[in-house]
Amino acid sequence: MSLFKRSVVSEILSHAGVVVSTLLVVWLSVLLVRLLGEAANGSIGADVVVGLAAFSSITALPVILSVSLFIAVLTTITRNYRESEMVVWFASGLSLKDWIGPVLRVAVPFAVIIALLTLMASPWAYRQISEYRQRYEQRSDLSKIAAGQFIETSGGERVFFTEEPTEPDQEIGNIIARVIDKEWLSIVTAESARIEEQDNGDRFLVLSEGHRYDLQPGKPIFRLVDFERYGVRLESDAEQSSPEAVRARAEENIKARPTATLLADDTDVARSQVMWRLALPIAALNLALLAIPLGAVNPRLGRSGDILIAGLVGLLYMNLINLSRGWIAHGRLDFSVGVWAVHALFASLMAWMMWRRLRVRRPRRSRAVRSGNGGAA
Repeated sequence: MSLFKRSVVSEILSHAGVVVSTLLVVWLSVLLVRLLGEAANGSIGADVVVGLAAFSSITALPVILSVSLFIAVLTTITRNYRESEMVVWFASGLSLKDWIGPVLRVAVPFAVIIALLTLMASPWAYRQISEYRQRYEQRSDLSKIAAGQFIETSGGERVFFTEEPTEPDQEIGNIIARVIDKEWLSIVTAESARIEEQDNGDRFLVLSEGHRYDLQPGKPIFRLVDFERYGVRLESDAEQSSPEAVRARAEENIKARPTATLLADDTDVARSQVMWRLALPIAALNLALLAIPLGAVNPRLGRSGDILIAGLVGLLYMNLINLSRGWIAHGRLDFSVGVWAVHALFASLMAWMMWRRLRVRRPRRSRAVRSGNGGAA
């Protein structure tokens, strides 16, 4: 490998490492704040925050790597122009098209890694995230109760407050609960509670030695019940989900399906997900090559305008891929067209910009020369 290629590859990899690490830190910071907020609200368990963050980072890696490669190539070429190193390379007989080889040496391995992530690792990570959330949703109301805290479950229909158990054989100590159903508002108190699971899988919270106070709001009806044992069936959040929520969750789980299953599924939603998984590695290659003409800037001009234009081009590319995925999912765009149309558009843009940068313009003749030629004639 020549000195030129070695220096280019080394600089691109150096910039890519910095960008990847920076984007990952930003991503993890935002993700952990969101996950800790969900854990504080009781949507997920605090013990699964780290696992969810790790699997979510795997799903975000394809986009992070694509953007990092684009920024790394763009930064490398822009720096060479700013510091006049391009003048040295051009004087050595090289041109802008000689950058394609070194850029591809970096972009092709990146694209292979992104393809492995989108086709294999990301669906697996989405399945793990789904299992984590489903296991937590399938926990009973009792498992979400912490001693000394008011816990709201079942969409606000039940509110519990418990104390630490005082006896070794107790699972829960003193408990007070407010339960709202269609007709009654009930306050239940008990000295202890435990969980009992039936043969059919139903789980009950069994209260011992307590009282139940029932009243009908707006009516002068009140009743008091003393009990030795009182059972409350515990329902998971999954059982209480509405049909609309179940359908929305099924649509989200399409990301967790293996690629082979999606290819065998003859539906528009499956085709749109296959298109997205194939689009990211191709987009990484296209963006890396597109960064070559975008990075060819005039060192005498300001740098903000060129960087802004390059960022808008990359953002437009990703948005058009997302738009194509939505159109395919709703049957507005055929899969055979959507899988290549956006990439062909930006590949043509890259070829046109390279042609503009490489073509040799005919020098303009001054007016004095033209007038002098006219007088001589």
